[in-house]
Amino acid sequence: MSKMDGGNHSLVSEFVLLGLAHSQNIQALLFMIFLMLYLLIVSGNIVIMVLITTDPHLHSPMYFLLANLSFVDMWLSSVTTPKMITDFFRENKTISFSGCMSQVFFAHCIAAGEMVLLVVMAYDRYVAICKPLHYFTIMNLKRCTGLVLTSWTIGFVHALSHLVVIVELPFCSAKEIDSFFCDMPLVIKLACMDSHNLDILMYADCGVVGVTCFILLLISYTYILITVRRSSKAGASKALSTCTAHITVVMIFFVPCIFIYVWPLNITWLDKFLAVFYSVFTPLLNPAIYTLRNKEMKNAMRRFINNHMDSQGKS
Repeated sequence: MSKMDGGNHSLVSEFVLLGLAHSQNIQALLFMIFLMLYLLIVSGNIVIMVLITTDPHLHSPMYFLLANLSFVDMWLSSVTTPKMITDFFRENKTISFSGCMSQVFFAHCIAAGEMVLLVVMAYDRYVAICKPLHYFTIMNLKRCTGLVLTSWTIGFVHALSHLVVIVELPFCSAKEIDSFFCDMPLVIKLACMDSHNLDILMYADCGVVGVTCFILLLISYTYILITVRRSSKAGASKALSTCTAHITVVMIFFVPCIFIYVWPLNITWLDKFLAVFYSVFTPLLNPAIYTLRNKEMKNAMRRFINNHMDSQGKS
């Protein structure tokens, strides 16, 4: 970042994160809670990835995409949660300028990538339910890999468009961020300039990704639900169960993001709650929703445990 001209402008080397709470007792409690949640997030998503990778019964397009979702969720939480956990016992919750810019970039890259990936997963269910005879022709490994790479590419371009703008902003003496991580709207507020136009640009950029993906998801699941109503009762029940899990994941991920980046309410405590929700609870709930509601995943877990016990017994 270049130095700004003028007496009041200075080179900002770090920002101060105000965190979630000020009381030491509350911070100690939050430390224990979020440490446990983060360990569950990492272990839960790793279990899903291991099961899908090692179990031949799960080598299908839907589970390939689910494994990628678990990978994305694990990193979505890892961008902000470890820093938040370690800061609970720090009096000065500072973050370097480069660290702050990294959080902005990776948070938006991974979140936007996950939005597109959820659309891809909805498309996969649409093809499976609405065009079952052509499913394995349409959703082959090459196409699935291409769609996953597309989700990462869109996430990268979206995040880079934010980073290019924010890294050149002129910052003055104000450097306190009232959150537990460097969030784009909060960093923009610290700039020594009228940020109105920049806010509009950010909301428009986030809106293009978020709202477009949300509309595509609504269209996909509308088609799916209409098709399910016309199909056999047994098949409809299974399809509806899978789609219900997908729709639940979509709602718990998209709603907080929309209220932070597209249609902000500008209520500090609510923004913090929503940020915690999509960065901690969403990656935690995804493994639970997909494993507890999915018969094949539960069977794969039993096979994995049985195989492990058999190998231990033989040794």
